[in-house]
Amino acid sequence: MIQVHSFTFGPFQENTYVLSDETKECVIIDPGCYDRSERAQLAGYISEKKLRPVRLLNTHGHIDHVFGNKFISESYQLGPEIHKKDLGVLDSLMQVAQLYGLQAEPSPAPSAFLDEGDTVAFGRSALDVLFAPGHSPGSICFVSRPQKFVIGGDVLFYGSIGRTDLPGGDYDTLIGSIRTRLFPLGDDFTVYSGHGPETTIGFERKHNPFVGEGA
Repeated sequence: MIQVHSFTFGPFQENTYVLSDETKECVIIDPGCYDRSERAQLAGYISEKKLRPVRLLNTHGHIDHVFGNKFISESYQLGPEIHKKDLGVLDSLMQVAQLYGLQAEPSPAPSAFLDEGDTVAFGRSALDVLFAPGHSPGSICFVSRPQKFVIGGDVLFYGSIGRTDLPGGDYDTLIGSIRTRLFPLGDDFTVYSGHGPETTIGFERKHNPFVGEGA
């Protein structure tokens, strides 16, 4: 059974996830750890729980979700896995950091590209990859169908949706991704978002002002 543990990191209050199962293998999704103390917090949890990281996954390449890519890569000898359409976003990390006046380290090159229909395996568990562009050109989500949850990145939030005014974003594409990729998962699926609290597909289908029943 997959255990989901989250941290809220960095100047953008980004949610980083560590997913593990009974084998102690784990995947790290969107390491947003910005400074030394946050990196120590993440590494400390992994050490305390005696976990063995086997995959480094990025839902997309925006700076707040990849601050810790280099740290994770060097600490656990893992390359980031991302959709190829977000490679340009990932490669712009240092320019974006300079624009915002933030400290950052270049992300290592991806070790693999993920796409719709792929399966991310670890331990005795697996996650399905959903392609859900709009917030960024290559946004992907990671789904556990047996446990009915999705790690959604910045696609869908509690009462909101991801912004689409950044380079490569597109509002209509994002709305379509939510309605055709996420909503069909089922109302009882939990959504672990890239920012803010968790939510459910059912709640957002009914109440979300952008994609809900009244939108």
